[in-house]
Amino acid sequence: MAVAVQLAKTLFCLDRDGLEPCHECRNCKRIASNNHPDVRIFSPETGKQITIEQIDFLLKEIAYRSSESKRRLFIIEHADRMTQVAANRLLKFIEEPSEKEMMILITEQAQQILPTIVSRCQTISFKPIQKIELREKLEKNAVSKPLARLLTALTDDYEAALEQANDEMIARAQSLVIQLSEEVFARPSDILLAIQEKVISRFKDKQQISLLLDLFLLWFRDIIFVHLQKDEQLVFIQEKKRLEKFLLHCSLEKAAEQMEKILEAKKRLDANANPQLVIEQVVLNLQEGQ
Repeated sequence: MAVAVQLAKTLFCLDRDGLEPCHECRNCKRIASNNHPDVRIFSPETGKQITIEQIDFLLKEIAYRSSESKRRLFIIEHADRMTQVAANRLLKFIEEPSEKEMMILITEQAQQILPTIVSRCQTISFKPIQKIELREKLEKNAVSKPLARLLTALTDDYEAALEQANDEMIARAQSLVIQLSEEVFARPSDILLAIQEKVISRFKDKQQISLLLDLFLLWFRDIIFVHLQKDEQLVFIQEKKRLEKFLLHCSLEKAAEQMEKILEAKKRLDANANPQLVIEQVVLNLQEGQ
């Protein structure tokens, strides 16, 4: 998104120095605040898909004449969240683009976008910041080493990691994953009650459930690393003794199977399945796998 906005400023800047926009002119400031009439940014609501209605609205915007400039720029964030119908509708524009319009599709999951759309775009890839570099940057900003290790396993985005570092949800979700994993072994008959009391009542939306799934995935990956004696790879490094207890109940093969089930659950969640039903099924699967 930062590069897309920079490109928009380059195209519309009133006082450009070569390719570098001034960042101070009227156009640059309006683009930075998402108020330029000829630069439109479309972002789906958190955890939601881009619907055909939103794409139809975008296409109507494209059909209008530009307000001020000779060209227009449209940016779609999280383009992978387009429904199949919405993507097919957008494809019609991409197949016959106008010289006056440019469209940028931003995604972290290009494989989720229709191949027919990808084939008609120019792909620009960005390498994520190295994990160790990201961890060091977080620690320099007063993020504890265990939390920095966890955050760098969850995201490659420094700003997002820094924001999550101050979010109490991370600590609650981390604690819950450890509790539920232990209860699967210690009190399997009470697991349904635990799901209701500790998950359904506290974690309700898609984003929260997605975080829980990511943490479960990392937990079982750590069990595999303990099996392989690769302690330096652990995310839950402070929980090593707990992880070692799981070795008796969870073999390498079982841990890998659980990770596959969690990945399948993430796919169902991305496909708009009920978030609470998804996490409930995941925990029950953990119990059945023992």
